[in-house]
Amino acid sequence: MSVVPLTNENAPASPQAAPPSFPARELAQQARLLSQKVLAEVARVVVGADAVTQQLLIALLAGGHVLLEGVPGVAKTTLSKVFARLLGCQYQRVQFTPDLLPSDVTGTSIFDRNANDFVLRKGPIFTQVLLADEINRAPAKTQAALLEAMQENQVTVDGQSLPLTPPFLVLATQNPVEQEGVYRLPEAQLDRFLLRIEMGYPGFVHEVNLLKLHSRPTVQLESMFDPATILGLQAKLQYVYGDESLYEYIIRLAEETRRHPDVALGASPRAALNLLKCARAHAVLEGRHYFTHADVQAITYGVLGHRLILRPEAEIEGKSAADVVREVLAAVHVFEAG
Repeated sequence: MSVVPLTNENAPASPQAAPPSFPARELAQQARLLSQKVLAEVARVVVGADAVTQQLLIALLAGGHVLLEGVPGVAKTTLSKVFARLLGCQYQRVQFTPDLLPSDVTGTSIFDRNANDFVLRKGPIFTQVLLADEINRAPAKTQAALLEAMQENQVTVDGQSLPLTPPFLVLATQNPVEQEGVYRLPEAQLDRFLLRIEMGYPGFVHEVNLLKLHSRPTVQLESMFDPATILGLQAKLQYVYGDESLYEYIIRLAEETRRHPDVALGASPRAALNLLKCARAHAVLEGRHYFTHADVQAITYGVLGHRLILRPEAEIEGKSAADVVREVLAAVHVFEAG
């Protein structure tokens, strides 16, 4: 996804203008180091996935969920499992199928003869990292079982609301090309995903390296995080500095999607807030305690692309969400903010 280049005329304020913030500086140092280590570890198992792994780290720092989209065989599930292992958190995988019931995900109450009472048997959603594999194969009712958990970090089973252990992260995968036996994700559920990440083919050189990699013994990875570390990193994200003009720039981008002629439903205030979180996370992964317009532009498509509903006429003409985001970035110039 291309971004609008910053020129001398509309360049952001000098980094020296950013006030010192110890939590943000500490976060930038930690995040940069962890990013390098995670990319190196993932590359031992999955080749050519640096850009995708970087976006997974952005979602982790921002405390949001991820929808991984790609054709079968590009290592969506493998990458998700590797990333989950590195986090050092509780991990569960659910293979979504057309006959999967909501209770298969959330759990249900069963009668215990010994206790002579109903007891809750928790489902796989009671974990910290949930891999929802091929999420679009389950009907909308089962997909909706994730909504409350993804937004409120709690699950309601038989009228009883139960909290989920933080951090809670959903890594969902789906095949965008297969149309038989799949269900379109409801817009309300798509909006719960912080990022949608597209995984394509790795390229010639990476595929050659893939063959070499699988000619060697399987690599065993060790966890590089733990729940306390992740929560600590997420808590510091709010201290990452951004000039007032950056907040205005984000809102201008959201407003431009709402009045774009090819868009039936534009970005919501939640989308704008997620854009801010991801821009901050992108900055600290680059080793900076402040974010710029370039950070916002770098993650605009991942945050907004799956939230935009195009008009039928635009889809008939072959217009895509990526085209709209590109036009929005071009329309909202950096120097207009402020």
